[in-house]
Amino acid sequence: MGELHERSALELATAIREGEVASREVLDHLLDRIEKLDGPINAVVTLDRERAVAEAKRADDATARGDDLGPLHGVPITVKDAFSTAGMRTTSGAPMLAEHIPDTDAAPVAALRRAGCIVFGKTNLPMFAGDMQTYNEVFGVTNNPYDLDRTPGGSSGGAGAALACGFTPLELGSDIGGSIRIPAHMCGVVGHKPSHGIVPSNGHIPGPPGSLSAPDLFVAGPMARSVEDVAAALQLITGPDLFARDAWNLSLPPAPERPIRLAAWFDDPASSVDAETAALLEAAAEGLADRGTVVDFDARPKASLEETFTLFDTLLQGVLAAGNQTAELDEWATLSGADPLSVQRRRRSIRHADWLRANESRQQMRLRWHRFFETWDAILMPVMACPAIAHNHAQPSAERVVTVDGQSRPYRELLTWMAPAGACLLPSTVVPIGVTTAGLPVGVQIVGPHLHDKTTLAIAATISEFVPPPAPPLLA
Repeated sequence: MGELHERSALELATAIREGEVASREVLDHLLDRIEKLDGPINAVVTLDRERAVAEAKRADDATARGDDLGPLHGVPITVKDAFSTAGMRTTSGAPMLAEHIPDTDAAPVAALRRAGCIVFGKTNLPMFAGDMQTYNEVFGVTNNPYDLDRTPGGSSGGAGAALACGFTPLELGSDIGGSIRIPAHMCGVVGHKPSHGIVPSNGHIPGPPGSLSAPDLFVAGPMARSVEDVAAALQLITGPDLFARDAWNLSLPPAPERPIRLAAWFDDPASSVDAETAALLEAAAEGLADRGTVVDFDARPKASLEETFTLFDTLLQGVLAAGNQTAELDEWATLSGADPLSVQRRRRSIRHADWLRANESRQQMRLRWHRFFETWDAILMPVMACPAIAHNHAQPSAERVVTVDGQSRPYRELLTWMAPAGACLLPSTVVPIGVTTAGLPVGVQIVGPHLHDKTTLAIAATISEFVPPPAPPLLA
């Protein structure tokens, strides 16, 4: 079954429950691994050893008595430092929160604790989860374990790197513009962006500590090295927010039992994909077709990728505007340039009436996707146009550029393939599909109808049957 750090969360839970291994033994193994290997990676930024040791002892005592404390009884895990953890530092990468210690857990953290998890550490992120790379003034830069000169992605980059390194079997990430999906792709792990509204977000920073409202587009979701762990964790963290508990109920539809019908949308002028990524995407689709899945490379929703990204970025910048001052937004509203920075700032200054019109456009687009999914069970798409990129922390971020197949592209173009699932509030599972000749992992994004999370996860599970998970060469 492999060393402890190679086992899945579900395998560890079974081993602990059956007395094969103690929770304390697993915890000590992971802490030792972090101490020895995390220096050049810088994924785990806060540890709560004393409490974790005490919780592991309680879990082992419960096992000895024959008590079951939940489906993940005694499994040590880390969570993204955007999620409030009672009694444990939660900074969201922001200097003004460097010593912030919440009194309560974020809702999905509490759910994982109820399932028996031991939260022993927090993983790095960009300040206030606001970038596709992971770095901040509090904890510094997190590096990709496949290439230290590259980013693990963001904003759940510390989570992705920690999983890839075997520092934790399970992670809790968040996604508003691709923050689960991009790190899963760049780090060669599995990530699931749930259907909007099925996982409560109370306790996530941002918003400010103690805020009760959920930002538009935002979801919390699980990350792991196996699809089975992600599916199990999703079931544990779904639930109502504080105000819906009295009547809330959810029964996600099962995946179809007949052969899956898949569309495959692997390239587009709005964000053309590099040659190696394209080849791996096509190989994954062919592998599914060989196993009985119906795959159509021409089927498309009646919503262009360019149109979808424009709408998505408008909605996203409207959310991010909460971090800007009113006078600043008033000034940005007068900008007329077509350069990336002017466009970003103009969209960030959106007025409520304009947001309402954008929201109606979103609902009309959701209807077009709904009709598309009357024929197709899901659609395969790239996560982004290329594998993990080199570190680039130049400010303002809108003026950064990246190189894709030898061509210079705007940095924000990397978000283009995030747009359909993001704007239309759809579930999306990312699973590894191979590595490039440079040894960098590549993932595929599986997007399905709203609330059909089990379908995208089932397709991901099929892919994982014929694509072996990658392993960072730095840890070999």
